[in-house]
Amino acid sequence: MPRTVLLRDWLDRHLARSHTEEELKDGYSLEPASADASFRRYFRVTLPSGDTRIVMDAPPELEDCRPFLQVAALFRDAGVHVPEVFDTDLAQGFLLLSDLGSTTYLSVLNADTAPKLYRDANAALVDIQRASRPGALPEYDRALLTRELNLFPDWYVARHLGITLDEKQDATLRTVFEKILANNLAQPQVFVHRDYHSRNLMVLSGDYPANPGVIDFQDAVYGPITYDLVSLYRDAYIDWPEAQELDFVIRYWELARAAGLPVSPDFDAFYRDYEWMGAQRQLKVLGIFARLCHRDGKPGYVNDMPRVMAYLRRTAGRYADLAPLARLLARLDDAPAQAAYTF
Repeated sequence: MPRTVLLRDWLDRHLARSHTEEELKDGYSLEPASADASFRRYFRVTLPSGDTRIVMDAPPELEDCRPFLQVAALFRDAGVHVPEVFDTDLAQGFLLLSDLGSTTYLSVLNADTAPKLYRDANAALVDIQRASRPGALPEYDRALLTRELNLFPDWYVARHLGITLDEKQDATLRTVFEKILANNLAQPQVFVHRDYHSRNLMVLSGDYPANPGVIDFQDAVYGPITYDLVSLYRDAYIDWPEAQELDFVIRYWELARAAGLPVSPDFDAFYRDYEWMGAQRQLKVLGIFARLCHRDGKPGYVNDMPRVMAYLRRTAGRYADLAPLARLLARLDDAPAQAAYTF
C-alpha cells in the first residue's frame, strides 16, 4: 500500500480522536511541505480551522524516528524552540508535529537582518550547549569523524571528479586527516546539533521570544564545541566576508564565556579550533554533496560545492600543518577529471 495512503489513514484516526465531527466536516488538506537529504518527507496538514500541523514520514526500514524524539526532548528542556510532538507511530514511521512555518533563516538573511537573526541563533546554541551532559547522546568519536572524512576521497575525489589518488597523495591525505582529528577530539565536548545552519533554523511568526525554531536535529551527538558554530557561519548555502564572520563568531564566544561554557579564553586559539573543525566539516560536506548527486539523484547540491571548497582552501592555506592539503586540492584542480554529473 502506498505510504501516502497509510499516512492519511493514520492521520484520519488521530484527528477523529482529537477533533469533533463538526470541526472536521469540511475535511483537511495535506500538501508536501519539504524534503531533506535523507529519506524523510514532510507534509503540511491544514485543518478547517486554519491551524496547521506537520507530518513527518520516515520509512522505518530506512529511518528511525526515536532519535528525533529523544533530541527534541533534550533541546526542549534546554529552552530551545523545537516542534511539539502531538502523536507518534514508530511502527509506520509517522510523527505529527507542530508547524514552525516555512520561513527559513536562509530565505530572509541579508546585511540588515543578519545581526538579530544570528544573535538569536547564538543564544539558542549556547542554551543547547549549556544543557550538555555525557551519555545522553552518541559520542562524536574518532570512528564517526573518520567515516565522515572518508566521504571526501570516496565520493568527491573518486566519484565526482573521477580521480584515483596515487599512494603518495593518499598518504598525504591520511596524514592531514590525523592532524584534523587530533584537533577535533581535543576540543571540549557539548551537545552538537550537527546541521545547525540557515536551512534548519526557522523564523517564527510574530515576535516570539524563542527564535529561532530549530529543526532537523535527529542526528545530534556529543562532540566538539565549535562544530555547530562553524556549521552556522561557514554555511554551505550562504557566506559572509570574513570580517563580518569574525564579528558573529566573537559575539558567540563572548556569550559562551559569560555562560560558563568551556571555550578557550584566548580568542585566537578558539578561532583556530573553529577553522580546523570547519576543515573536517567541509571535507565531509563535499563528500556528502557528491553522494547526494551521484547515488541519490539530487544534483542541486553540486551548485553549493564551490562555496564549501572556498572555505576549505582558505583554512588549508592558513596553517602550515594543512599546507599539504592545500597543495593536494590544487593538484586535483589541475588533474583531468571524468564526467562528474552522470548518475
